[in-house]
Order: sequence, then C-alpha cells, then structure tokens
Amino acid sequence: MAASNYSLKVNRDLLDPNFESYRLSLDAIPTYNIELDAAVEEVKLKDTQYTLEHMRAFGMYNYLHLDPWYEDSVLFVDSKGRVLSLTVILDTALGKPREVYCISAEPSQREDRLCASLSLTSATWAALCDGSSRLNLLRTGKRGDGSHMKWELLFSEDMGEPFTILHSVSHVQAGVHAMEVLLLRIQKDPQETKGSGYSVSLEWVTVANAAGHGQEKKYEVRKRRVLRGKSVPHYAAVEPQGKGLMVASEKPFVFTHVDGRPVEQRQPEPMEVEKTDPIYFWQQTAEDVTLWVRMPEGLAKEDVRFKVTADNLSIGVQGFAPLLQGQLYASVDPEASTWIIMNDKSLEVTLQKRSEGPMWPELVMGDRRGEFVMSDEQAALIHQRLTHLTSEDMNANPDGDKPPCNSQELEDCDGFPEDSSSLTHFDEESLRPTQVVNLGSHQYLFTVDVDPSEMPCLCLRHDVDALVWQPRPNQPGDMWEHIATFNALGYVQASKRDKKFATCAPNFSYASLCECLRRVFIYRQPSPVETVLFNRKQGRQVGQVAKQQVASLDSDKPILGFRATNERLFILTSANLFVLKVNND
Repeated sequence: MAASNYSLKVNRDLLDPNFESYRLSLDAIPTYNIELDAAVEEVKLKDTQYTLEHMRAFGMYNYLHLDPWYEDSVLFVDSKGRVLSLTVILDTALGKPREVYCISAEPSQREDRLCASLSLTSATWAALCDGSSRLNLLRTGKRGDGSHMKWELLFSEDMGEPFTILHSVSHVQAGVHAMEVLLLRIQKDPQETKGSGYSVSLEWVTVANAAGHGQEKKYEVRKRRVLRGKSVPHYAAVEPQGKGLMVASEKPFVFTHVDGRPVEQRQPEPMEVEKTDPIYFWQQTAEDVTLWVRMPEGLAKEDVRFKVTADNLSIGVQGFAPLLQGQLYASVDPEASTWIIMNDKSLEVTLQKRSEGPMWPELVMGDRRGEFVMSDEQAALIHQRLTHLTSEDMNANPDGDKPPCNSQELEDCDGFPEDSSSLTHFDEESLRPTQVVNLGSHQYLFTVDVDPSEMPCLCLRHDVDALVWQPRPNQPGDMWEHIATFNALGYVQASKRDKKFATCAPNFSYASLCECLRRVFIYRQPSPVETVLFNRKQGRQVGQVAKQQVASLDSDKPILGFRATNERLFILTSANLFVLKVNND
C-alpha cells in the first residue's frame, strides 16, 4: 500500500486573530530549591561524537522525566546510578527525592557510554538504561500512592551498542503482556561517504511474557525492527497498542532490518493519486474564487445540492453523496457566493473571499481531486516578477533595483534541503508509511504528554502561533487533531537565541521556555482582567490579557532538565532541583 499525502487541518475556532501581545508581569513566582545529595552527571560528548546529530541527540538530552500518570511527580538518575523520585504535594514542605531503584553501584565506564535514559511505560512499568547497551524493564508498582516500594527488575538484556530510550508503551493482547520500546543510536556508517560518516538508527523492540504453565512467566524479546535515517528525529513514538509508529524528522526513515534480517527495499511507490480526470477546476483572484464542478449531463436546478458556510463547502446531486465537501482553505462570505449551471453539465460557483489579498494554495483542505488553472494575466504577472532571477548574465549591476541572480554568491545555507521535514506514520505489519505530512515551514517546537493513554502530542509552529497536535492513529482520515494554540509563541521562541528546552502545561494554561543558564520564560494564555483596562490607541476596553513572566534561578549550573505540570515547573541542574509554583490550585 502506497503512502498518502496528508494535510494538517487547523481548527480555526482555536485561533485568535485579535491577539495583540504578551504583557510583562512583575508578579513574583514562588521558587523552591532542593539541593541534591549527589550530582546529576552530564555526560560530555567525546571527540568522536562531533556531528550535529550527536549534539541534538545527547547534548540536548532532557535529564528530567515527568510521570504523566501521577500529578506533580518527576524522576531523574544521578551520578551514583540511583533513580530518584520526587512527588510534590505541598510546596512549603518539600522533601528530598527518594531512591526507587539503583542501576549499579558503579555505572558503566565504557568509553562510548551515553547519558542514562528513562521512559515510564505505564502506571506500573518503566524502561531504563544506564547509558550502556543494556535495556532494563522494571515493575514499579503504583508510583503515586505514597508507598516507598522499590522497583523490581524483571527483564535485562544487552542490545548490542549503546542507546538512549525515546519512548515506550505497555499493552495486553490475548492475555499476553507486551512492552514496546523505542531506542535511538548514532552509528558509524561505511556507506555514508559524502556526509559525516554517521547515520541515525531507531530500533523498535517488543518484549513480552511467555505463557508458561505452572511457572512464573518470563519476559523475552519477541521482535526487533530497525529504521535508519540521516537526522535525529524531533518526535518518535509507538502507538498505544503497538500497531504503528510515528516519526517527525528532517530526513526520511526507512525500515532496514527485522530480527537481524534485511528488509527488501522496494522502489518508493508514488503517492496515491487517482488516475482519473479532475472533478473540478478552479481559479482565484485577490477578491474571489471561481470553480467549475463536473455534473451529470442534463442536470436541473432542482437537483443541485449546494451549501456554503464561512468555512465549509458542500456540492452534490440529490440522492447521491456530495461530489465535493470539506473545509475551505480560508473563510468566505456565504451571502456573496453564487452558483449557476453551465451548458447543462457543469456547475460554476463563485466564492467571495472574506479577506482580500492572500492567495490560496488549495481550495478544500486535503482534497487533491481538483486542478488549479492560472489565468493569462496571472501567468504574465508572475513571469514579469521573476524575470530578474532568470538572467544568464553575471551580476554586472549589483546596485540595481533588481540585480540578476549570481550563483557564485550562494552559500550552502542558501540551498534547498534534499528532503523537507516530514511527519510519517508507519504500519507495524507492512513496515511502510501509510500517511505522510510535509511539515515544510512548520517548525517543530516541543513534545508534551497530555493524556498518558494517548500518544504524546507535538507542538509545531504555524505562522506566528504554536499549535499542539494530538495523534489519533485509530482515525486514518483525521490522524492528527489540532487541540490547542499558544498565540504568537512561534514568533516569540524564535527570538530566544539561547533557548534550550520548551514545554507546556498538560491543560495548556501556559507554555514555557528556558535558556541554557538561569532564565525561564512563562507565557500564560489570555485570562480575564480584574480591573478595567483600555487600549488607548483603539479606544476600547480590554477584557483579557496574556501575561509573560521571567524567572531567574539562583544557580550558575547549566539546566539539564525541564518539565511542566498544570501547577508547577520543575528545573534540574547538576546540583539542584528547582520547583516553580506557576499556577494555584
């Protein structure tokens, strides 16, 4: 089955076109400092780990882990190999993080050791690696019930080369308990002769218990699948039931091995496109859109089923499913939109744009059955505007209004990337992509766990805003749902040149960024103001204000971990764990 192109569908009800800006608030943020008994060891990159991908994967690793099943609970691994847990109930009575497990008295000293990684697989299971090549699966019990139960090791196996754990899930099918774990490696690649000499590897491991009769069930590796690519993924997660995988990356990934056997690499199939003629044609100007829809010959006016709202369009024939239906790319004026039957076999529809000027890249979101027809005037105008870029002359007049393009002045950063950033869904059975989203200019910002029963959400930049998307693998027609918006955050974060981590509260009440050292920025969603405020430029009353707050930590140590809950921010350095009370109950 070939992969199909998919467009992310923005929920316009979650956008705020009237958002103005964040107002700096000087309100103090209560900050609590816990001094750690032992340092959190930041694993420095070796001389051999010199590539950008090494820095992205290990140099920017988040050493702090949020427990999505239990509120205000975080975990980390210290230099002694201890897994430490802190659950906050009362900020003014913070205790020391308590040890729940110890990897070993002396962590691995192998030369290629990476940072210790932890993934909370379920409410009662966790996956752990000390930075070497050993995968450990532990039964934790109910971590948030206030008990001091130590974690129990039930599976430990050497997986070959060192790795970090990206994601893990737990599920039960037909009485068999299975855990899916996703491992990340950066490996020397003899075939990579033109680039850095390294490639990125994702290994998807399935560990399940064997159905023993009259004896304790033993966990063992059931399946190992390997994907390879050339860039560290921004996002990688397994579906809750282990039936698929989602990866967002700058370069594509492909499955190369299953249980040590090479996967046959077939030629990439083209995206699924119907080999039939377009069912509609359309043109546009700055003010309106005109489309022609093929209809049954001899169509009467009474048989036409036409409905248009500000954001949706439906065209069809009585007694049949709509020929064209869906969300328009931008809003129109329904009252000014008209239709007429042409030559008894086509329908001509004119839609009046609500906002003049912007040109639409598509008519109906995600619909590829139409064809855009450019008018002669538009083609001539575009040709005129681009003439200065197609000159064969060298740049003889650099001071001219429109100097010709000089290829000798171009640098590597001016080139278009070989592969544009994409978000891909892989099917577990076929090991092939089923849905591909071209992210283009939608910059990846961060990943956040909103609902532990669902896949992690990813936040992407759309224009100036930051939009949160929830994967829905059980809905192939609407696999990524827009569930929240942080106004202007895409624009704001681009100005933070020293930004290291970004995150948001699971209830979307605020988003936060931190720099490498000290400073933390908090951006709250608009909320009603308690006093009467007026916009002096526009002479209107302001009902809501979005606040920005800045906190400065009392530490000169680099920030190693950064996580957010609905009420608190947790910030980890090598010597301290800071708790910032952002929201009240």
